[in-house]
Amino acid sequence: MRRLWMLLTLLLVSLLFVSSVYAEVKFDYGASLRLRQEIWDDVINLDTPTTITPAKIAARDRNFFRLRTQVWGKADFTKDLGAYLRLTNEAKYYIGPFRPNEGRTDASANRDRLDEDELIIDNFYFDAKNVFGLPVDVRIGRQDFLGPDSYGEGFLLLDGTPNDGSRSFYFNAARLRWKITPKNSIDFVYISNPMTDIYMPSLHPASTGSASFVDNKKLLNASDEQGFMVYSRNKVGDNLTVEPYYIYKSEEGFAPGGSNPVLPSLHLNTVGARIVYAIPNSWKFGGEFAHQFGEYSGGRDRRGNGGYIFVGRAYPNVKWKPEFDLRYVYLSGDDPDTTKHEGWNPLFSRAPYWNELIIYTLINETRATSGAIPGYWTNMHIYKASTKLNFNENTNLTLAYQYLRADEETNITGGAVGSMFSNDDKDRGHLPTAFLNHKFSKKVDGFLQFEYFVPGDFYGSSADNAIFFRWQLQVKL
Repeated sequence: MRRLWMLLTLLLVSLLFVSSVYAEVKFDYGASLRLRQEIWDDVINLDTPTTITPAKIAARDRNFFRLRTQVWGKADFTKDLGAYLRLTNEAKYYIGPFRPNEGRTDASANRDRLDEDELIIDNFYFDAKNVFGLPVDVRIGRQDFLGPDSYGEGFLLLDGTPNDGSRSFYFNAARLRWKITPKNSIDFVYISNPMTDIYMPSLHPASTGSASFVDNKKLLNASDEQGFMVYSRNKVGDNLTVEPYYIYKSEEGFAPGGSNPVLPSLHLNTVGARIVYAIPNSWKFGGEFAHQFGEYSGGRDRRGNGGYIFVGRAYPNVKWKPEFDLRYVYLSGDDPDTTKHEGWNPLFSRAPYWNELIIYTLINETRATSGAIPGYWTNMHIYKASTKLNFNENTNLTLAYQYLRADEETNITGGAVGSMFSNDDKDRGHLPTAFLNHKFSKKVDGFLQFEYFVPGDFYGSSADNAIFFRWQLQVKL
């Protein structure tokens, strides 16, 4: 706590000092409150284990509330210099049948239904635009790569803290943007995302008995991760966008189920490009493809390929202004008959990218080589069709159907999750989804989300259908 107050005091003193130097400092601030309820039915292991094990307990059905609170402040010292700070907490209340740490035997484990979580510094960065009069912008510090700061659709760079869900998305990063022309730019980005937050203090950390915490710090990643990216945005004419990139990532010692790194480190290179041709209020075509190559610390080669293609159409002059999207996603899988690892690595995008339910089902499939954290998208073919109906400017409904297949069969036997996989088929199953979004006012919005997964023969014969349901109400102040 003392470190946090020292940091906040230092920030306040810095702002006061800068305010005395720049007479036209502009301040802004705000807050938000987000309430969610989530219901998981057979989501993690499709109800396949037959004995009571820690894995079985962790996979129990869930019904819980999430309350995320955020406060933020922004200071613009000049039109080119600024700073931003945001604090976040997301408390959870578990109705049942799952409770945190239920299967643990250590006396320090907190088994209360209420998880107060921690108060964290979610964003804290400084901006400098047009540095030294040059067409160069710099942002240094804890920042999100979302919205206007996103890279493409977030295929490889979306969530820097995947194990805390949507509590936070931040990256500890330094970004330099070279604005070559109004239509051409190059970003140079350095990233450092450790397993737990070693850069900023937190208030009210959980006890060491919590399975989600390591040394009183929330487990955020499966390993200590670093990366470097060069990303170019290029507008060709009025409708064509071309975005080539190179990303280097190191994953230093995976932690499959806890805090002790026991798996080899990985150093991986990714080269790819995203291309989109869009006609406003009409057709949209595009896709992205990337190739990965690298090596584990023990000398094992890592190779992978991934990408997607899509075609969409909007009808703004038709009732309910419908929009349609058809797409195909390919993520290579690891061939168990070779010495190489050919599985796709999602890099910094372990997030609910194409759907929410499957990111949890993937845990038991990928934890041995990628850590027990959701969202390791790999070994996947997705055929997706969706439509969006805009009933009015405040209400819309998105309906989608996904057929999923594996690129390679699994070879997972024994243990608590062996019965989850058939190991002799690639048909993952069918996933219809629905998302109803409504804006009650300028500051209040909410949604209903429903996903229903029907497993195919990729999974064991005892696999049950799974349901993910969520509702949300959000207030911005």
